Amino acid sequence: MPELPEVEAYRSVAEAVVGRRVRSVSAPDPWYVKGASPADAAAALAGRTVTAARRHGKLLVLDTDGPHRLGLRFGMTGTLVVDGEPALERLRYGPARLDPGWVRFELDFARRGRLAVHDPRRLGGVSLDPDESVLGPDAATVSVADLGAALAGSAAPLKARLLDQARLAGVGNLVADEVLWRAGLAPGRPAGSLAPDEIRGLRRVLVATVAELCRRGGSDAGDLFVHRRPGGRCPRDGTGLARATVGGRTTWWCPSHQR
Repeated sequence: MPELPEVEAYRSVAEAVVGRRVRSVSAPDPWYVKGASPADAAAALAGRTVTAARRHGKLLVLDTDGPHRLGLRFGMTGTLVVDGEPALERLRYGPARLDPGWVRFELDFARRGRLAVHDPRRLGGVSLDPDESVLGPDAATVSVADLGAALAGSAAPLKARLLDQARLAGVGNLVADEVLWRAGLAPGRPAGSLAPDEIRGLRRVLVATVAELCRRGGSDAGDLFVHRRPGGRCPRDGTGLARATVGGRTTWWCPSHQR
């Protein structure tokens, strides 16, 4: 499932189309284009040159030399394919193959190549000029002050607050479990209960973990991941892992060292 590390990999691969001019836009699945018609998207992007590929949380943005930007969201199974090559070999919970019937949106460039979104489950989408102001600070670079503001005064479970993209952009289920396990914080603890030193420690672990998972190549590359199963034990102290639903997501944690 594309979380911040996967979308960062997509962004890196999308750098290849910076400087290319869009010849045509194809939307085999019109429903996949949000907030505009495929014809509007084609009119806004055709003839424009991609000037940057950047990421805000799980949102990939292609800037152009015109007045419009293209936002790409990948849902649970969306994959970016550039010049026929997928940005990742496969997603942990996605199909192991690419099917032409899963192409939902595509940019064809004037001199060479294409950029396409494959999405078997159609849970992602593309949009013109996405509203980035609705997203919180990016988890890869969040400051202590911004993280503290995201948690302050909240009785919601800590993990649920980390998953709230309006508070903190980019953290998904696997990253949240990995970060909280490394930080020694219980996922169900009230978010507003963290002391200042705990917020500083959480921010340090969050930024370091996100960077490490990006280097390793995915949100499923954490030290906890292979143990997130019935009978799994904490790789730090050997305690049997606990399982529950927190923030609507299946959650695994160590009841011994996560407080």
